[in-house]
Amino acid sequence: MAQDDPTMPDREFEPGAQPENPGRRNLLKGAGLVGAAAIGGSGALIAQQPSPAQNEPAPVREALEVLTAAEVETLEVICDCLIPSDELGPGAREARAAHFIDRALAGPDADDLEAFRIGLAAVEDYARTVVGKPFSQIIRDRQESILLALQQNKLDGFMPSAAGFFNLLRNHTINGTFCDPYYGGNRDFVGWDMIRYPGVRIGASERDVELGADLPPNHQSAYDYLPYTKTDGRGGANRA
Repeated sequence: MAQDDPTMPDREFEPGAQPENPGRRNLLKGAGLVGAAAIGGSGALIAQQPSPAQNEPAPVREALEVLTAAEVETLEVICDCLIPSDELGPGAREARAAHFIDRALAGPDADDLEAFRIGLAAVEDYARTVVGKPFSQIIRDRQESILLALQQNKLDGFMPSAAGFFNLLRNHTINGTFCDPYYGGNRDFVGWDMIRYPGVRIGASERDVELGADLPPNHQSAYDYLPYTKTDGRGGANRA
């Protein structure tokens, strides 16, 4: 466990450890993917501004595949810290990034399930031990401070490491926010709208190419097109 207490809101971190302007738009620009449909990689904590979603009524819980309700509660708050709702629009919570992650861990990313179980439990245990409350119930500044300590590899009990788990969280949250909605995230295409991706198209006219990111969004999943339709009953723009 780190000797410094990263949950104190007035705690000062090492110079250069925290992004100077960590807005989510800067994340997209830094990745060189404004106007693209998918993002990956590791890097700085995405955002620190409070999310309006914190004050909204709790959404109806969806059926989970491998994670527990308690694990998803922690995960949803982490996703919301990483890509929050702001003046640019909805964020990871509204995109159902946590739902995407749960679904992915039941399938193609099953090898990451143990790391998520261990990591989410460690985040929760640390919050309860140091702050005396569940991670989801502490103030946003302290949530972000814990995540920053995680990113800086200052906490113990994670697999493969604190920083490794942070990058795993970050990549899965990004994928869940900007994926094709068929896979359970990017609900109502909020992720694609955020980065001004106009949507999947079978063909494009010269005018479409000229418009680029200004092309009106069609809000269609790739699996809404016959050549790509899945046969397992899980296809469609917002069927998950």
